[in-house]
Amino acid sequence: MATTRSALTEEDIRTLVKGVTADERAGAAYKLCRTIDSTALSDEDREAAAEILRVMAADAAELVRRALVVTLKESPLVPRDVALKLARDVEAISLPMLGCSPVFLDADLAEIVRLGGPVRQLAIARRPMLSRTVTDSLAEHGCERAVTAACANDNADFAEDALQQVMARFEKHERVLAAVAYRHVLPLSVTEKLVTLVGDAVRDHLIAHHAVAPETALTIAVGAAERATVDLVDQAGRAADVRGFVSHLAGSKRLTASLLLRGLAQGHMTFFEWGVAELAGVPHHRTWLMIHDAGPLGLRAIYERAGLPARLFPAFRAGVDTYHAMEFDGGYRDLERFQERMLQRFLTQPQTAARDDVDYLLDKMDQLSGQARAEVGVAESA
Repeated sequence: MATTRSALTEEDIRTLVKGVTADERAGAAYKLCRTIDSTALSDEDREAAAEILRVMAADAAELVRRALVVTLKESPLVPRDVALKLARDVEAISLPMLGCSPVFLDADLAEIVRLGGPVRQLAIARRPMLSRTVTDSLAEHGCERAVTAACANDNADFAEDALQQVMARFEKHERVLAAVAYRHVLPLSVTEKLVTLVGDAVRDHLIAHHAVAPETALTIAVGAAERATVDLVDQAGRAADVRGFVSHLAGSKRLTASLLLRGLAQGHMTFFEWGVAELAGVPHHRTWLMIHDAGPLGLRAIYERAGLPARLFPAFRAGVDTYHAMEFDGGYRDLERFQERMLQRFLTQPQTAARDDVDYLLDKMDQLSGQARAEVGVAESA
């Protein structure tokens, strides 16, 4: 197998070092970089290649340095000292390295964010992956465009404190706040803060895709008509602490039979169990047994103890029976398809539910069917 020494001719190296024109040296640099990148290197060869790259990085002609960057910006073979030297170069040289090179340490990138200025910050913010060391620095020192780009980058790992710092620095900047809001995963404290800062469209997105605390959900749900509204059933399905959510609903007199029925019809059994346990004053594990394992009379007994209206019991019975007859199958859109089937079966049972509840469940069916049609349309057009 060829080695660097045999592959790189003395003529190439001589031209790189002593070429009269920048064009000559750039041509030699490009050829040498391509050879270095495509040749298997021994440890000795790697040291020789590193020295050649140091010569290129020190060349006075930008064309030569650019030949190095264009060819090896994604290569792990560039020595770290060379990469750092190029990061301080003119933007045509530094930005490709900062945006791609894998040889920088996280500490290097964090320091460049601190001292390098907005353009270099933006290049770093758009890197394929960002560690918390780097995002912490961006949160503290980054300009608006760089912070927006980093927050929009879901491969950027942000600590909760860093996102809080971003919101504190840019609480009046809608582009930054929207970039945070549209991240795939957000800590609850961040969602809570964002809800108070963003406009209606972004608030609707937050409520639809991220859980908010019970008190916030209730505040929005009962707020002025022009404010975004929140579906408490959807929030119950997303709540990490269902017990706490249910307890807060009960304390606010919002844990109603209607809310439990709507949740059950969408397959939110855990919410239903904790809701009945709260109203009945019975521990959750005993409530679970009476709902699921105590025979046909168990559900009625715990239902009556919870003080739920007798006229709605057939609807709850149908919901529990339907839930037991179904299961998640582990396929694509598993939860959505389960909810759609649950609603279909629930709505075709003889019902005593209030008209408002039936209308609500029919609306949910329409939403799920519309999502499914939209996904099919996207798949067919792809």
